[in-house]
Amino acid sequence: MNKSDAEWRATLTPEQYAICRCSATEAPFTGQFSDHHADGIYACVACGTELFDSTAKFDSGSGWPSYTQPVLKAAVILREDGSHGMRRTEVCCAGCNSHLGHVFPDGPRPTGMRYCINSAALKFDPR
Repeated sequence: MNKSDAEWRATLTPEQYAICRCSATEAPFTGQFSDHHADGIYACVACGTELFDSTAKFDSGSGWPSYTQPVLKAAVILREDGSHGMRRTEVCCAGCNSHLGHVFPDGPRPTGMRYCINSAALKFDPR
């Protein structure tokens, strides 16, 4: 997906733009999906790519929506992130390259992974 900066600014809220296009992070426990338990699919707010199924969501206690795995491995792009003096793995949407959050190897079984995702980068489609 190729949009200009002006097009992204016109289609996303200021918070969504800061997170998706500038790799910002929302404050913990403030996002609309941090304590959300409905059945459905969490998709990219910027392009609609299906990212995470509610069946993979769990309460990590971190203050951000957390998932054990994406709907499909190909739905996300993982890349090394050395910002802020930390070594982390950034999670981006494969459809539009929007920043979603980070993934950590401290999640529950079966995957042992915790995809820690900003609520503002997601939209929810109920089943």
